[in-house]
Amino acid sequence: MKQLPSISNSIDEDKILKIINKNFSKIAPFYYELISGWLIRSYKTFNDIDKFIILIYFINKDLIFYRKNGLIINYDTFYKDKSLEIPKINITDISNDLQIPKESVRRKLQELEKAGVIKKTRKKIFLDRSAFIAQKPLKTLREFSALINKFNEVLVEEKITTKVFDVNEISQSIKNNFSFCWYQFYKFLFIFTNRWRVKIPDLETLAVAFVVLLNTVGNKEFKVKDLNIKNWTKLSQGADDVGVNAMSLSEITGIPRPTVVRKIKYLVKNDYLNINEKKLITLDIRGKTLKSTTKTQDLNMKDLSKFLHRVFNQIKIINSN
Repeated sequence: MKQLPSISNSIDEDKILKIINKNFSKIAPFYYELISGWLIRSYKTFNDIDKFIILIYFINKDLIFYRKNGLIINYDTFYKDKSLEIPKINITDISNDLQIPKESVRRKLQELEKAGVIKKTRKKIFLDRSAFIAQKPLKTLREFSALINKFNEVLVEEKITTKVFDVNEISQSIKNNFSFCWYQFYKFLFIFTNRWRVKIPDLETLAVAFVVLLNTVGNKEFKVKDLNIKNWTKLSQGADDVGVNAMSLSEITGIPRPTVVRKIKYLVKNDYLNINEKKLITLDIRGKTLKSTTKTQDLNMKDLSKFLHRVFNQIKIINSN
């Protein structure tokens, strides 16, 4: 095993934030692919993103336990014959931590119990093994590894480190350090989703918006090379001259088309998206919404920098050379 060149002693998280902001056009496609993919898969698990987040909130209790006790559990060990007992559930704590109304938490717990995902005995909750299989992060792990790989490339370009490790090496290293890396990932996700909850009605609306955003990023006419976050944000508005329709958004996200249509109307009305006479939707954040979204994005980038910095310094790579 050979450790990735540590950046903890030579560079702090503020410097990492500046590097991410400076090279945002390189990192953005991988970052948005990770977040968008996670939102879509979370919805498809239970047809409800909040139910999935409540599930991983319980599973994160295990990761917190390992973290507090200085234990690093690998991927295979974490999922082997896994079951979990939560000694006491506190709906108020879940509501506060996840920014989901208490009555919604109570209802979703009942629905998860009815589906057999969890079992309640008085104040205790038992997570069935199927719950762990449902959230096993196979595709998320690949997207996570691709983001770390691109971050690694940027660090080499910025002369912070000297070697780029490939995606497979990074993926295996994350698996070896799974409990630490996924604790950091969930920590970032909880902060990210809580931050967006105060701006939009639900996370399914955010999932729809992110697919439109990804369509902009992937548009051939949006030729970005070395743009910082400010210029990237400016140029991305209206950069997609093709757009995507409601049916495609429904097929990609798994959200029923009538629901997608309602969410598009909200996003258009609140200046996140534009819809033309052909019913094609594009990214078009304007006015106060642009100012507010920019502030949110800046805060998310601070947390992303912490997340990437900590994971990059933790993981170890098998040196194949």
